[in-house]
Amino acid sequence: MPLINVIIILVVVGVILWLINSYIPMQSTIKSILNVVVIIAVIIWLLSVFGVIGSLSGIRVGN
Repeated sequence: MPLINVIIILVVVGVILWLINSYIPMQSTIKSILNVVVIIAVIIWLLSVFGVIGSLSGIRVGN
């Protein structure tokens, strides 16, 4: 994946997260949990894109 695509995706995710935090009313604890989940998902995705971890297609949840 080209680097410019990674940067564009990171900017879009950041803007969406900022919009959610700014304009959707929720408790601060829920916002914190949402922010942590999104940040962890983005970090895992980045590690996968740059080949630090293997493909995410091998991860199975459940049986």
